[in-house]
Amino acid sequence: MQKWIKPILSQIFLILPMGCSGLEESMVSVPSSKIIEKKAQRLAKQLLIVDTHIDVPHRLVKEAEDISIRTEGGDFDYPRARKGGLDAAFMSIFVPVRYQESGGAAEYADKLIDMVIGFERNWPNKFRVIRSVAEVQSLFGSGQVALAMGMENGAPLEGCLQNLKYFYDQGVRYITLAHSLSNQISDSSYDSNRRWNGLSPFGREVVKEMNRLGIMIDISHVSDEAFLQVIELTKAPILASHSSCRHFTPGWERNMSDNMIRKLAAIGGVIQIAFGSSFIRNKYRLKNLQRTKEIKRYLHSKGMKENDPDSSELIRQFKKTSSLELANVSEVLDHIDHVRDLVGIEHVGFGSDFDGVGDTMPEGLRDVSHYPNLIEGLLKRGYSEKEIQKISSGNILRLWKEVERIAEKE
Repeated sequence: MQKWIKPILSQIFLILPMGCSGLEESMVSVPSSKIIEKKAQRLAKQLLIVDTHIDVPHRLVKEAEDISIRTEGGDFDYPRARKGGLDAAFMSIFVPVRYQESGGAAEYADKLIDMVIGFERNWPNKFRVIRSVAEVQSLFGSGQVALAMGMENGAPLEGCLQNLKYFYDQGVRYITLAHSLSNQISDSSYDSNRRWNGLSPFGREVVKEMNRLGIMIDISHVSDEAFLQVIELTKAPILASHSSCRHFTPGWERNMSDNMIRKLAAIGGVIQIAFGSSFIRNKYRLKNLQRTKEIKRYLHSKGMKENDPDSSELIRQFKKTSSLELANVSEVLDHIDHVRDLVGIEHVGFGSDFDGVGDTMPEGLRDVSHYPNLIEGLLKRGYSEKEIQKISSGNILRLWKEVERIAEKE
């Protein structure tokens, strides 16, 4: 049989009826799984892929690395991004809650913004800082990775509405209203002290001003009450930049309930699925909570705290002796399936939280080179190329464009 015949027969067989199994056994040597894998690799290069939450700046503050080349640590660098087909990444301008308590939140945010701008300055052929949907689309296919910025924790506003315009001008295009503690804007899902029972009076003004300026409102991390109040106030669709489905993690407020996802979708919003194992698998989350308590007790017995300089190696050794089974790609896909079945394919995307959750990323999704594994899983579950395009970037770019359009009208 000539060499060119078998590949053609392999493709033909994929559309033949079940009664042709004999033909499969005798004439087709290429497994269909291999064909799907290659198709996923191709689609990862052909489709525009956007990830709305990657914590590179926070990672590099702790330990500087040259992300223009393959790094030893972390989840993100240029070679792995290109291998995985990542075209646009929202760099998280993450401001820890200690700065909202001690002061210096705006200064710290500026430091991280300067770092991201420095990526383009230092490696202009590899990274480009972008500020609009049009810039994302125009850069596609250039070989450069587009870097947008999203501020995680609104504490850098420091109670001043005018600071929204300042950070918009700096390139920030979404703001996660709160983080792990309630701040001047909103209550946090992690904080039992519900200072505002949702949004503060200042937070209500922040929502309106974000609409006016064209900054996307990110409700990841906020309390359920704050989410509902944002829904009532906003004129523009909102996003959850890195959240998953509470359906799989009952009682965990950090993920979104079915009712919240419905309300988000009703105004054109998108939930960007976070990949970390605690977000995806409840068994992992509960065991990790228990292990965290054990680590605190262990450090206390040594007269140390978690943030002590010498504690990191002890924590690493403790985790090594009490390892947890990570989630997997299939479970991440379950969350995508759930959103699709609940509200439709137009309201889900990728918000990995790479570099933000340590070593908890699922097997098969360990870093930014692994988006093809997600695409392969979607293909195997019957998603069409058009549907995968929506998940990969179409949905979030539609939302962002609508936020831009509404701001132009304000």
